[in-house]
Amino acid sequence: VQLQASGGGLVQAGGSLRLSCVVSGRTFKWYNMGWFRQAPGKEREFVAGINWSGSSTYYADPVKGRFTISRDNAKNTVYLQMNSLKDEDTAVYYCATDSKTGRPVVVGPVEYDYWGQGTLVTVSS
Repeated sequence: VQLQASGGGLVQAGGSLRLSCVVSGRTFKWYNMGWFRQAPGKEREFVAGINWSGSSTYYADPVKGRFTISRDNAKNTVYLQMNSLKDEDTAVYYCATDSKTGRPVVVGPVEYDYWGQGTLVTVSS
């Protein structure tokens, strides 16, 4: 299973970025997906999750109302649209696949078994 994340970069505070993550080697449409991030010196934290069909999403409080997770099962791709970016959003962002099927979105990193390589998002003020 491989996950290829892209779309990170340098953006000014208040700006937007769209991250993408393409999954191969797994029946993508069966699995919930999550986005996580890790800032320097901090633990990896949950950002957003989406269920297998795209009908249910869940967000961490710091990003609610600013970030949107979506997926295209025909393209084996999950997206993270990030608007109104803040300095504190600076981190390496990772996509990941849930290790199980048939359950609601979960937020713990240990519940996800395959991870992308990460894409760096830097927000400057």
